[in-house]
Amino acid sequence: MNSLMTTAFVMAEATEMSRLFDLDFQLLADSFLSIIAVIVLFFCVGYFLFDPVRKVLEDRKERIASDIETAKADKDDALALKEEYESKLAEVDKEAEAILSQARKKALANESKIIQDAKEEANRIIERANTEAQLEKQKAADEIKKEIVTVASMMAGKIVAASIDTKVSDSLIDETLKEMGENTWLS
Repeated sequence: MNSLMTTAFVMAEATEMSRLFDLDFQLLADSFLSIIAVIVLFFCVGYFLFDPVRKVLEDRKERIASDIETAKADKDDALALKEEYESKLAEVDKEAEAILSQARKKALANESKIIQDAKEEANRIIERANTEAQLEKQKAADEIKKEIVTVASMMAGKIVAASIDTKVSDSLIDETLKEMGENTWLS
C-alpha cells in the first residue's frame, strides 16, 4: 500500500505540476484581468497623478519663462534708463560748465568795468587835485602880488619920505626882492 500511495502521490504531484505550468483557462483569465487592472491602474494614476503633476510642471515652466522674459525686459528698460540718465548727466555737466563759463565772463566783464570805473574816478580825483593845486597856486600868486604891492607902496613911502636918489631906491628894491625870493616873484 505504501507503494501505491507513493505512486498516487507522485502522480498527483505531477498532475498538479503540469497544471501549474499548463496554460489553462483560469490562468489566462487571471493574467488577462491582471493586465487589464494594471492598464486601468496606469491610466487612473496617469489621469489623477501624472496629468496634474505635468500641468503643475508646465505651469511652472511657463511662469519661469515669463519671469525670464520679464527680467530681460526689466534689464533692457534699466539699461535704457541708465543710458538716458548718463546722457542727462553729461548734459547737466555741459550746462554747468556753460553756466560757470558765463559766470566767469560776467565776472571778468564786471572786473574790467570796476577797474575802468576806478581809473575814471582816479582820473577825476587827480584832475580835481590838479585844479585845486592850480587854484591854490593862483591864490598864492595873488597873495604874493598883494604883498608885493604892499611892499612896493611901503617902499614908495620910504622913498618919498627919505627923498633918496635912484641908487638908493634901486638898492631898496633889490633888497626887497631878495627878501621875497626870486621863485615867488617869477611864479
